[in-house]
Amino acid sequence: MTATVEAKALRKTFGSTVALDGFDLRVDEGRIVGLIGPNGAGKTTALNAILGLLRCEGDVRVLDRDPWSERERLMQEVCFIADVAILPRWIRVSQLLDYVAGVHPRFDRAKSESFLAKTTIKRTSRVRELSKGMVTQLHLAIVMAIDARLLVLDEPTLGLDILFRKQFYDSLLNDYFDHSRTILVSTHQVEEIEHVLTDVVFIDRGRRVFECSMDELESRYAEVMVKPENAEAARALKPMQERQLLGRTAFLFEGASRQQLAALGEVRTPSIADLFVAVLGGPR
Repeated sequence: MTATVEAKALRKTFGSTVALDGFDLRVDEGRIVGLIGPNGAGKTTALNAILGLLRCEGDVRVLDRDPWSERERLMQEVCFIADVAILPRWIRVSQLLDYVAGVHPRFDRAKSESFLAKTTIKRTSRVRELSKGMVTQLHLAIVMAIDARLLVLDEPTLGLDILFRKQFYDSLLNDYFDHSRTILVSTHQVEEIEHVLTDVVFIDRGRRVFECSMDELESRYAEVMVKPENAEAARALKPMQERQLLGRTAFLFEGASRQQLAALGEVRTPSIADLFVAVLGGPR
């Protein structure tokens, strides 16, 4: 498969703080990849390096270009939503749409208007008159209407209520994504994007510690709810993790036979959040 993003051995320090420590990432064309990690893991630093906003040691290619030296050309095919939407406070919504339509050849104003129609944002309002959540909605409506090959999202729905967050991810799948586009998303709201992702990458202390496709996750990992009398039999199978839950014990396994686990209790596919805790482990 063609790599849309390929980063190798990225390293970035800020004084004595190591933000990236040999970080590797490959994102293939037509995939939706979730970059998941705790606070301070290096997610935003990695995204900024990929976008050419930050110079790092190592090698980065995005759409077969160097994002640092060829950023102007690259930005014609890449869209980015940061964790904080920054728009000119003085501008009216209608003027902002006029401006983007005038400067970006791949902006579809009609599509942007259709996104805004799902909100309460008035075209005559100035940005300074909008709430934080409405500014984010406006930013999303602009970026989602640009025909980009790569969409990079860093906490894209921060500050939005649960209804609009659901609408956003539904729109991402139904109105934006196709198999010629690629999406790289970083968020803390893992449960809300789980159904959207094709692949997941865990980052911790500036390093990639786990990567897996969602198809592989379903076939490779299993969690079983075990009654007390079956707990020792479950431990004998060497689980990745065990935790207490409502009087029973949940065990998470890698590569274990589901048929064998079914004899111990109720088997299910673990969530990304459960797998994340099991992989990173220990106190954070």
